[in-house]
Amino acid sequence: MTDKFPLPARLAALFVYSRPFLVFGGMICAVAVMWGRNPVVYTVGVSLLILSMIFDLVDGWFSARFRPNAILAPLADRLMDKLVYSIIFPVIAAGMMWRLLVWQVDPTHGQLLHAILVLVLCVTVLVRDSFASFMRGFAIRQGVEPESSEYNRMRTIVAAPVSALLYAYAFYIPEGPDSWIYFRISYLGNVSLQVLFFVEILFFIINLGSIAGYCRKYGTACLDELCFGDQVLRRKILSVFPNALTVMNALMGLIAVFFAYQGRMRESYLMMIGAATFDKLDGALARRLGLTEPLPDDPPKKKINMGSIMDDLADAISFCIVPAWIFYITLSQFGQDRLANLHIGWIAAFYALMGMGRLVYFTLDKTPIPGFFKGLPSPAAAMLVMSPLVIFDHALALSPDRIVFWGFFATGTMVFAGIIMNIYPIRYIHLGRTMSRHPWFGRANLLLLTVSMFSPIFGQICLGYMILYLLSPLFTWRIQPEDAARENHGKTIIES
Repeated sequence: MTDKFPLPARLAALFVYSRPFLVFGGMICAVAVMWGRNPVVYTVGVSLLILSMIFDLVDGWFSARFRPNAILAPLADRLMDKLVYSIIFPVIAAGMMWRLLVWQVDPTHGQLLHAILVLVLCVTVLVRDSFASFMRGFAIRQGVEPESSEYNRMRTIVAAPVSALLYAYAFYIPEGPDSWIYFRISYLGNVSLQVLFFVEILFFIINLGSIAGYCRKYGTACLDELCFGDQVLRRKILSVFPNALTVMNALMGLIAVFFAYQGRMRESYLMMIGAATFDKLDGALARRLGLTEPLPDDPPKKKINMGSIMDDLADAISFCIVPAWIFYITLSQFGQDRLANLHIGWIAAFYALMGMGRLVYFTLDKTPIPGFFKGLPSPAAAMLVMSPLVIFDHALALSPDRIVFWGFFATGTMVFAGIIMNIYPIRYIHLGRTMSRHPWFGRANLLLLTVSMFSPIFGQICLGYMILYLLSPLFTWRIQPEDAARENHGKTIIES
């Protein structure tokens, strides 16, 4: 007599349905740790989370391999994910606050910011799950079969390891038992804030990308149901998304200033990269949603409108004021009085004013060149002037003799960037659209950034990259504007 449910099928069911119980056990251990501070209970709790993570990574493969015709499997997997995330992420948020209050005698601003970021991340995860459930249900009611996407699969793969890492860090109890399990887990409890910030921001972006993916797939049907053919209302709703990205652009710049005050220039530079990324995404999303084109019955769209004003304001904050502010903070507070003869305040003000003048010219320019910028674009200028500051910060810890050189180098770069931004006959290609047309180029840049981020020459690599872009007009002047303006291989955007 053959077994109706073979062992692999039973294992697949075990992997799917046991995760909520493992995570609930982790929650009980977390409460016990906060109450009694027992390292053995901490070790058990992290072990349960790691076991749940392993089950989460293999349950899909087991189900597809050994129970391919199970009707309940996809729905059960999503339900288990919702249960797991509803339990573990609130626990992690509470644990981060507990560690901040109990184990940190005098917490720094960076540690406080990290606890707040984890709270925002946990809320985002739960909001994303509720939003995804709503969009799936609406799609089914409209007769559309929900499909999985790359962002959703990536988000599912990343969520379990991130939750296990944050749990191990939040409830870490030092001086635990002399066992190899605790010895390995203690590494997770002592991860640096730099690594945690990188992981959490990456996971935050993946969740936002998942929300954007659901909006892209099912947004049209939802808007048809909400707007009843009112195109003006439809545009007002759609404009929320690029405007939100514009706000994120300015917010990332302000967070970069916060890191600069803490002397963490590497993290500050990463925030500036995030600001530049959001600056690229808001315009691309507005064009993709058709918000840059006027309605058939409307008069021609004005050059200056609320969207362009918000975009220019965010760019002025992130790429003009913030780099100048960080330059002043770094050289005045960490220059060890060796750069007192430099007029740091006047140089910072010069860069900020030149950058804002460039933004005004870009807005009022009546003869733009599609796919190109006249003069060095302000995001690239901000990346250029920030690179020597990262090297300067690294030199403070290694060789004080190099501080003067990199201080003067950073000062010269500020003046040079302010000038080159306003030399309008020089044309710089739109790097964001170039990456969209050549995905391999974007992936190579992402890989280079990820690898160099943890290396001691991160600032030198960023500086070399920006010097290459600074010299790029020597090679890109032959490219026709029609080709440079293309977002991808089949679509051309002509800038108005």
